[in-house]
Amino acid sequence: MVHQYKMGGYNIVIDVNSGAIHVVDDMTYDMIEMYESSDKDSIFAEMAKRYPDHKDEIAEVWDEIAELIAAEELFTKDSYEPYITDFAKRPTVVKALCLHIAHDCNLACQYCFAEEGEYHGKRELMSYEVGRKALDFLVANSGNRRNLEVDFFGGEPLMNFQVVKDLVAYGRSLEETHDKKFRFTLTTNGVLLNDDIMEFANKEMGNVVLSIDGRKEVHDRMRPFRKGAGSYDLIVPKFQKFADSRHQEKYYVRGTFTHNNLDFSKDVLHLADLGFKQISVEPVVAQETDSYAIREEDLPQLMEEYENLALEMVKRHGKENDFNFFHFMIDLEGGPCVAKRLSGCGSGTEYLAVTPTGDLYPCHQFVGNTDFLMGNVDDGVVNTDLRDEFKSCNVYAKDKCRECFARFYCSGGCAANSYNFHGDIHNAYDIGCALQKKRVECAIMIKAALAAKEGEEV
Repeated sequence: MVHQYKMGGYNIVIDVNSGAIHVVDDMTYDMIEMYESSDKDSIFAEMAKRYPDHKDEIAEVWDEIAELIAAEELFTKDSYEPYITDFAKRPTVVKALCLHIAHDCNLACQYCFAEEGEYHGKRELMSYEVGRKALDFLVANSGNRRNLEVDFFGGEPLMNFQVVKDLVAYGRSLEETHDKKFRFTLTTNGVLLNDDIMEFANKEMGNVVLSIDGRKEVHDRMRPFRKGAGSYDLIVPKFQKFADSRHQEKYYVRGTFTHNNLDFSKDVLHLADLGFKQISVEPVVAQETDSYAIREEDLPQLMEEYENLALEMVKRHGKENDFNFFHFMIDLEGGPCVAKRLSGCGSGTEYLAVTPTGDLYPCHQFVGNTDFLMGNVDDGVVNTDLRDEFKSCNVYAKDKCRECFARFYCSGGCAANSYNFHGDIHNAYDIGCALQKKRVECAIMIKAALAAKEGEEV
């Protein structure tokens, strides 16, 4: 499978199954486009018509394409599908937990899937005892995996910060005995952030996610306090100080854009101009009945916003005001392993969410939906049928993914989004797919542009 597109003045050809990326001239681009649907004589005749001043180059371009095909860098056959059968039979080990340390929050974000921290239940905080059992469960079910990940999540986890500190200390006490290494992360809205918390996080947290939506008017509209006041002015100075204290590494400012700010690239650039270097601003996932939901008619503008953002990032590259944008970060040389490319985040198998009472769910977005209750920290995963269903979730189990050029970049998308829009984890959220494909195209164009600047081959 080959995917072709034009962006930023570049003709880009993606060979999906090999992962090879080619930046080509116009004739090569057009010839590749016709290669599988027309015979050689027809292609030569059409190229002679389109490029009358370059007829002598047609045979040379044809031979170059043939060489790429022979090298399995163009029109490569898919050799990964048989692999997924063996992959699905692998023993299940858990490598990551999302600890819902607080089902409570001090903000009232309009788009919050967690219902302001309650997750379809009641406000409650995780006890140290439940958290300790969760870490014990992780160690016991991690097999030979040495590196384990634990994200302190909410609601707002800083509302239960003492338990966060105690669980980090407990996790560290397990490392040498069990030959494990914990990587702790924290997601916070910043309201309770202070110097002591920053110091602790800089010592213990491998990554920190700082929630902010962008421009003041955008952020305060969607992320107010319960009585309606905005939170922007309170959190921005704290986030700037925190990001600088981490040397502008190992953190993200993470925002959400909605139907209310379809010009979201301005929010990304606003955050960059505040000095943040690691930025993630993502589309809201909401039902059409929600006034702020992204709709199909919004897609043309959003596609343009992504493209404009990518071009701006190329302009800023290497300058003082440059930055990284999470959704444009693609590793074309290494990247995720094949299993990760085929099956995604590992929700329901390698990655689980733990509620304050110790219940286990496939991920944070399923918490509160008892149809997806998998077990608890005392008994472990008891709903093995559900676990096996998630285990079988991969790009070849989804009809929409099988013929999609982006399947090895997005790994089939989010199971929760698929379920929420189609009632089936083996489907795909269509608006999310459209935006993901555009992000992949933008990311590869950036790579091409930067390589051209530096005189390298893509």
